[in-house]
Amino acid sequence: MKKIGFISTLILISFCQSSALAALDRFNDFALLDASGQFHQLSRYQHRKALVLMAYSADCPAMAEQLESYQQAQAKYSGQGIEFLLIDSADLGRSTLASYGLHLPLLEDDGQLVSESFEIRETGEVLVLNPLRSTLYYRGTASEALDSALAEVLAGGLNDTLNTPNTGCPIDYAAAERHRISPPDYATEVAPIIQKNCVGCHRQGGVGPFAMDSHIMIMGWSPMVREVLLNKRMPPTQVDPYVGHSEDARYLSKQELQTLIHWIDAGAPRGEFTADPLETVPEQNSGWVLGEPDFIATAPEQEVPSTGVLDYRYAYIDLSFTEDKWISAVQYRAGDASVLHHLMTFVTGPDEDFWGPERDELVVARRFVEGYSPGTDNVSVFTEGTGVLIPKGHRLAMQLHYVTNGQATLDSTQLGLYFSDAEGLQEKLVQAVATRFELPANTPNFPQQASHVFTHAAMITGVRARMNYRGKKMKFLVETAAGEQTEIFSVPAYNYGWQPHYILDEPIEIAAGSRVIVKGALDNSVSNPTNPDPDRVISFGLESWEEMFAGYFSFYEISQ
Repeated sequence: MKKIGFISTLILISFCQSSALAALDRFNDFALLDASGQFHQLSRYQHRKALVLMAYSADCPAMAEQLESYQQAQAKYSGQGIEFLLIDSADLGRSTLASYGLHLPLLEDDGQLVSESFEIRETGEVLVLNPLRSTLYYRGTASEALDSALAEVLAGGLNDTLNTPNTGCPIDYAAAERHRISPPDYATEVAPIIQKNCVGCHRQGGVGPFAMDSHIMIMGWSPMVREVLLNKRMPPTQVDPYVGHSEDARYLSKQELQTLIHWIDAGAPRGEFTADPLETVPEQNSGWVLGEPDFIATAPEQEVPSTGVLDYRYAYIDLSFTEDKWISAVQYRAGDASVLHHLMTFVTGPDEDFWGPERDELVVARRFVEGYSPGTDNVSVFTEGTGVLIPKGHRLAMQLHYVTNGQATLDSTQLGLYFSDAEGLQEKLVQAVATRFELPANTPNFPQQASHVFTHAAMITGVRARMNYRGKKMKFLVETAAGEQTEIFSVPAYNYGWQPHYILDEPIEIAAGSRVIVKGALDNSVSNPTNPDPDRVISFGLESWEEMFAGYFSFYEISQ
């Protein structure tokens, strides 16, 4: 009996040791758009057992055979909770990728940063990833080894990363090699990107969780900066750069991303400089940029606690106007910019709440003043000849979103209104287009679509997506009376925490009879990071614990 006990102990020790030594390679989360503008993020595939990627390049002679083998694996396993994607590791660009007409989604690795991170060296290389843990099950070819690895993943028995040799075409990482030899310079290359795109929020007294005000601060936070750039959490308000354009979207070019990531990977070197550029950034203008407003509307004081996640708040400002007023420009001044995340202001009737007729109507034109976004001067001058009408007896209704920062505070935000006495102004409105639905539980992609036909010619000046915690994506389109559709803007990665009004750089003129369309989807699954409970069936509603799908088109009518 002692001998049997001794052998059992040896077996147990051996098993524990082998289990401890077994390990799956770990990688950071990432996000990319594909050739059709759809958003893909590793951590948003948690409703799948694995995510499979293959580096694709049509120029490689071996690619046709490799793709055929890969598609055979996809046909065998895709119905078993495994997602198959291709990735453009060679950075060929959207137009080239779209011309291939592939049946599998092809991720656009703009700047090759994700492929670099995964150390993909050859086309045809296959990665099998665990979306829940951001770990690597398999690296190799689309072969019998891949088939065995996927079978083990489904069986739950793969505890160590499997590696097999690949025989594809080598991938050239020219920018990475250039930056490896000569890392980007902090003062002349890195700091200007940070100043232009980040400092507006990440400053002392700003809404960002830390200040980007020196080299030492950027270096200390560099792992976090790298992470949020690769998974597209930052810059916020991620949109598809190939569909329309709005400066409110805070774009970063692939060259800017390469500069930041490669500088961080090089150890965030200080370089040589006399004065740190981020220490000499001028203070934001806290005054009235357009001069003293004709009227200052002050929101009721809001108490913001030190900690916690806060729901939207609603505030109403009664106006003393004895006649109709036309507004030609506005400016917000936050009471405490460190906690005010964003807000929206509408003109409503004296007995209406913030939602006004949207509570009962799917399609309605409303008087939208403007939104507030952190990190900007929040000054809006409306197109000449247009204005927002505030009828006598109406009031302002605000929806405010606050974030906590560890200190209790008070906020009393001001909205400066600039009047116009011009004759014959066209009224600036927003067309709300929405749907009604019941959202099933554990549904990662619940499609939605709504539309409206304009009876008069109009100029579309901006768009905004509005969903709650389960919002996933929204695209804005215009369809002519002849049925020809044009995509004008796309929000492929909706974030409930960021709901800006995107003012289009180039307004779009539409003829009478044109239809505006919003199409997209909701995500009520475990893969949605903002989803409070994927097991709940969600009813339509305007409150945060309900769900809605509404697109807004800012416009004014024109004569043809």
